[in-house]
Amino acid sequence: MSKGVIIALIVIVAAVVLIAAFIAKSRGANGGRNLRKRFGPEYERTVARYDGDTGAAERELTARVERHGQLHTRPLEPAERQRYETRWAAAQERFVESPREAVTEADRLLAELAASRGFPAGNEYEEQVSALSVHHPHHVNGYRRIHRAALAAAGGAADSSSATEELREALVEGRALFDELIHEDRTHRPGAPAQGAREARGHGQRHGRHGAGDRVRSHLPGTLTRNHAKGS
Repeated sequence: MSKGVIIALIVIVAAVVLIAAFIAKSRGANGGRNLRKRFGPEYERTVARYDGDTGAAERELTARVERHGQLHTRPLEPAERQRYETRWAAAQERFVESPREAVTEADRLLAELAASRGFPAGNEYEEQVSALSVHHPHHVNGYRRIHRAALAAAGGAADSSSATEELREALVEGRALFDELIHEDRTHRPGAPAQGAREARGHGQRHGRHGAGDRVRSHLPGTLTRNHAKGS
């Protein structure tokens, strides 16, 4: 084989490697943008959990989509929806006298509601949250906050005004996910904020009264009607 042919082969191989690297880099960049758009705040939380390592965070998020992206949820029957709404309203009522018990019930209720909609069962908490993060990325952190608060309450965390405020904020943030899960929204796409809160208010108005949750909020410490704090 002549020297010229060898040089030509080397040039061709080098060109192929460069092209392949460029394509891979382009796909990676587009994949990152798509993940950021799809997961929104959940993307930033995952990157932070990996100390800024976007590659590791995106691999995890990609794995979540692969496991749960094709999950098909089922709508609730009207009677089921009513039972969940009644239980949530009761938990909010209970918060006034027993904040810990109220948050513990809200944690249990979200787990059961998610399972009823077709997500993994509540006894598989991590997998359930993983699936919820794919389909409800804007509000899944509210579930995390409620779950952490419920675990702290079960562990006998000391009562204080700051602890009660943390429980209140967890309940408020978790309500956003509850609203998203409880109200059927056929126009919702994964990664887009749902209209659950507005639908919840409309539910009460369509029945000629305020919703049960609305009746309760004004009685809660600090009120549950003000904007909730940022997720941790």
